Amino acid sequence: MNILSEVKNRAMAPTPPFFQFLKNAGLIIAAVGIAVITAPGAVPAILLAYAGHAVTAGTILVSICQLTVDESRLEERLLASVK
Repeated sequence: MNILSEVKNRAMAPTPPFFQFLKNAGLIIAAVGIAVITAPGAVPAILLAYAGHAVTAGTILVSICQLTVDESRLEERLLASVK
């Protein structure tokens, strides 16, 4: 199987509930980081550095969580589509 089609299939497959929670947490972390980076006015340099790291960490967390697959729900979906 082609690697790109495998990634596409995994991204569209159902995600386990725990990883859905982690994905939402990653989105919040990235959003807070972006809000700090784009805040008007003078923001301390150390806070900007931490905000940049938060955006990176949140983005990576969301990407990893999106590619996890709930095998049992995937099998149910595949069986339902065959019938």
